[in-house]
Order: sequence, then C-alpha cells, then structure tokens
Amino acid sequence: MVRRWSLALLTALCGVLIAAVKFGDGAPGSAALLLAVFLAFAFMLSPLAFPRTSGGAGDDRPVVYWRPGCPYCLRLRARLGPEAARLRWVDIWQDPEAAATVREITGGDETVPTVVIGGRGHVNPDPSWLRDQIAPAAPQA
Repeated sequence: MVRRWSLALLTALCGVLIAAVKFGDGAPGSAALLLAVFLAFAFMLSPLAFPRTSGGAGDDRPVVYWRPGCPYCLRLRARLGPEAARLRWVDIWQDPEAAATVREITGGDETVPTVVIGGRGHVNPDPSWLRDQIAPAAPQA
C-alpha cells in the first residue's frame, strides 16, 4: 500500500516544503502557485488518477495492467480521456496475479501498461490505436 502512494506523497511533501520556503521569503503568490503545481502532479502520480478497478472474472472489457507512478501509464490514461472508463484497470502492485500475467506476456518483466484485448497482450500500445480498438461500433443504417 505504501509503495503505491510513495511517489505521490514525496511529490506533495516537496511541494509543501518549497511553498513554505517561498512563503517565508515573502512571496505568497509564488508559494501558492508552486504548491498547486506540485499537488496536481502528486495527484497524477497517485492511484486516484486512474479509474477504480471493477468487475473481474467474466468481465469482457479489455484489461489495462498498470502501476502508480508509471509515466507511460499516465500518458495512456491522459490520452484516452473519458474512454479510459471503458477499460478495466488493474494495478499490478495491488494484485499479484495481475503482475504474474504481465510477466507472462512480457517474457518475465513487469512492463506496463500492458493491455489485453481479445486474449492478446499488447505492451505499451499507442493510445490512438487503443482508442480505435475500444471505440463502439458505428450503428448500421
């Protein structure tokens, strides 16, 4: 649990310390701005930036295996935007079986994001490709 939050907490703590120094130097505006930037970055590094894992066995949605603090996972999540909710996000640091699945797909590494669609694993796929894969089928006229 601590490992999942360590990078986000460290970032927030650095922001608080830097803001305190700026505030002490008589620059409350700069302090507030820096604190806001660091807290926003800490949020992006935290597990809160990703959709909650829901569903499980029998859930036919594509699965994205990820871990907190992974810049490639953040990139994928940000580029998918609201479409990310159409996927099942599984944190490999929270689920040992998921970590084993990723190691099996990647040949022994825990490289994330790893996406499984239709039983096939894709390591660090291009976000636009993934968006095309999960796009709803156009209604037939």
